[in-house]
Amino acid sequence: MDIKGQVAIVTGAASGLGEATARELSRLGAKVGVFDINMALAEQVAADIGGVACHCDITQTESVQKALAKAGAVHGPARLLMNVAGIGTAKRLVGKDGSPAPLEDFVKVINVNLIGAYNISRLFAAECVKLSPGLDGQRGVMIFTASVAAFDGQVGQQAYSASKGGLVSMTLPMARDLAQHGIRVCTVAPGLFATPLMKTLPEPVQQSLAASIPFPSRLGKPLEFAQLLCHIVTNDHLNGEVIRLDGALRMAPR
Repeated sequence: MDIKGQVAIVTGAASGLGEATARELSRLGAKVGVFDINMALAEQVAADIGGVACHCDITQTESVQKALAKAGAVHGPARLLMNVAGIGTAKRLVGKDGSPAPLEDFVKVINVNLIGAYNISRLFAAECVKLSPGLDGQRGVMIFTASVAAFDGQVGQQAYSASKGGLVSMTLPMARDLAQHGIRVCTVAPGLFATPLMKTLPEPVQQSLAASIPFPSRLGKPLEFAQLLCHIVTNDHLNGEVIRLDGALRMAPR
């Protein structure tokens, strides 16, 4: 699918990998809905790229519906959905004091990373199937953001790994489900990237993490993530696939 002229929705677009994706889509000619819960940052990004900032809590159906309607009113119906929003946490199953991990922490991560991504996807897809098909009967593309933690979860990452593993497992059945409607579904599983969150770590820690990546031995660039998502859009035979983007990194237990 040609990106130029398409309407794209990017969740978590106010910063980090989501922001990079929104900016790259815009550079390639897409009209972008900048979806995030941080409206101050979302509005800054939208102003830079000529997009529309939409407050969106992906776990809340009404919030998603309002955001989709707002973006649609400005740009028209969307054919591209980039699911980048997510949260992370690390809690050992049993703490040093012998107490069990709080269940609410596990539930929160699953609710945002997995259920939230599913929520906006079902609502987006329901609108996308109504659109006229293009080349090869194609109507749209949805991309999820998993993590190498889906495969190499570290100590304390039960919730995060489970949420991202859920996205990985959901990719193929969702692609099969939506094949009849001409909507492709893929997932990217990034490794260690130079996001704003990563940059809050002490420089020696960042350097140590970068050194653990076989090649290139540096943190991934958000633009590299964005470029892969855009390539998936333009490569019409990519469907039902999960792609690791990690410089051959395999995470150690801790």
